[in-house]
Amino acid sequence: MSAEEKTRVSGDVPRADSKGPMLPIVNPQAEKQMAQKPTVHPVLYVVVWIALSSSVILFNKWILDTLNFRFPVILTTYHLTFATIMTQILARWTHLLDGRKTVKMTSRVYVRAIVPIGIFFSLSLICGNLTYLYLSVAFIQMLKATTPVAVLLAGWSLGVSTPNLRVFLNVSVIVVGVIIASIGEIKFIWIGVIFQIGGVIFEALRLTMVQRLLSSADFKMDPLVSLYYFAPICAVMNFVVAAAWEIPRCTMDDVYNVGLFTFFLNGLCAFLLNVSVVFLIGKTSSLVLTLCGVLKDVMLVIASMMIWGTEVTALQFFGYSIALGGMVYYKLGYEQLKGYVGEAGRQWADFGQRKPILRKLSIIVFSVFSFVWILSQMAPTYAPEYDPQRLVNSMHGISDKMGTDRFRL
Repeated sequence: MSAEEKTRVSGDVPRADSKGPMLPIVNPQAEKQMAQKPTVHPVLYVVVWIALSSSVILFNKWILDTLNFRFPVILTTYHLTFATIMTQILARWTHLLDGRKTVKMTSRVYVRAIVPIGIFFSLSLICGNLTYLYLSVAFIQMLKATTPVAVLLAGWSLGVSTPNLRVFLNVSVIVVGVIIASIGEIKFIWIGVIFQIGGVIFEALRLTMVQRLLSSADFKMDPLVSLYYFAPICAVMNFVVAAAWEIPRCTMDDVYNVGLFTFFLNGLCAFLLNVSVVFLIGKTSSLVLTLCGVLKDVMLVIASMMIWGTEVTALQFFGYSIALGGMVYYKLGYEQLKGYVGEAGRQWADFGQRKPILRKLSIIVFSVFSFVWILSQMAPTYAPEYDPQRLVNSMHGISDKMGTDRFRL
């Protein structure tokens, strides 16, 4: 074989007798389409999740407390029924629930695993919504900070994780912070606290059982697929409880007072929250999810203060700060947290070099805001609270005194 023929065989030089056109190695049109394909920034997923998560909590509080719909079990049953219908629709006509095809679900697994998890899920939702009847959103969020502690203890009790004294001491900081915040709570109602503690315990048991179920590769499920399996059994259970407890007392006037469209928006908001969790987990990391949860809790406390005028004392703020710091430390660990703090310090120093005036202005504004807030918390209240009965009694006292003086004259 000649050198020219070897070259032709190697493919470096096209054959002269080739009849058809040569296929290009790169498709310019495909590259152009890929370059023009829009990408969604992960920050959008974070913002949507925080907005929906906060909206669901505030929406439920508004319906149960402000609109005086005192039937939390019925509201929870409606949410789960709405989620059941929507997941069935998505499973039939979309690809969002294609992950269920990889789950080896059988009737035995459903009865022995899904149903018990659904029971605890249902109980946690019922207790969580009952709490809104007694406590403020701000105090509820503070009590929810104990969830990592409950999950850790539940994992040890069910044998999912091994007890560790160092880890226990770390999470004890969260408990201390919540206790301090509870001491500073002005409207401390025991029945509401008991319901919230019960909700935290049931939620911890549910999460631990889900962790044990997902430890097998055959049952890996994203939150939306989990809702597909859990929502029907939870809706049935909640309906049974509501039928025996709340439905006999609920009238159509109570429903119409809230409004059917309001109920629809409430159910849609709760369902979209589960959808946003799927995208948030897929597009970000566990660190982002942890920090977003802390940010969401702080924003809910502020929203409760602005919407319902909830009073948060300086002692509560101090205790809640300890609890949040302990939660972040527990979930991230010392080394990882140290790395992120160092990176944040470098970013802050770089910001000061690039924009020194703006950095100084930010420090001044933050200092003034903190100083004013501390003074507002420490300053005594001299004006007495308005009490109509006290005013009437004082007027009667003045009248009696004038009558006595007239009689003496």
